[in-house]
Amino acid sequence: MNPQKTRKAVSPVIATVILVAVAITVAVGVSYWMSGISSQYTQFEKVEIQTGYASYDSVLTQWNVTCVIKNSGSADATISMVFLNDVPCDATTGYGVSAPVATEWGTDIPAIGVTLKAGASATQHIYIDNPCSGITELASLSAGTTVNIKLHSAGGMDYIKLIRLP
Repeated sequence: MNPQKTRKAVSPVIATVILVAVAITVAVGVSYWMSGISSQYTQFEKVEIQTGYASYDSVLTQWNVTCVIKNSGSADATISMVFLNDVPCDATTGYGVSAPVATEWGTDIPAIGVTLKAGASATQHIYIDNPCSGITELASLSAGTTVNIKLHSAGGMDYIKLIRLP
């Protein structure tokens, strides 16, 4: 008896099924791994100013601009700067206030910025003194004027809302 003729091997059909199953398993594992890596590099911030309106406080003689903002992106966003008609808020006295310095303007956003988690919302205020004569570019603000509110994020994005003063 020939020893090579008595040995039995796996049939070609079974070998093909095993190879296909291993290839599919490896492909599924690689796709899960790649999707995990790609999600790390495809996160983005997208802040929306959902609502913006102004009211006038005759006691404090100032406008109070209220902005409801939402981060609809997949990464956290930090609002680090606020601009009014392209004039930046004063770094020392303009942030974290509930009323502006006389003849100027400010915001209740802290100087370190406000961080919005993905999907989170916040309400922020901008206070504009009337008259806002401390800054030449803003000296002509009056009732009926449209102001340009720009929120600048730490990621380098700008989010703009035009609001009419009452």
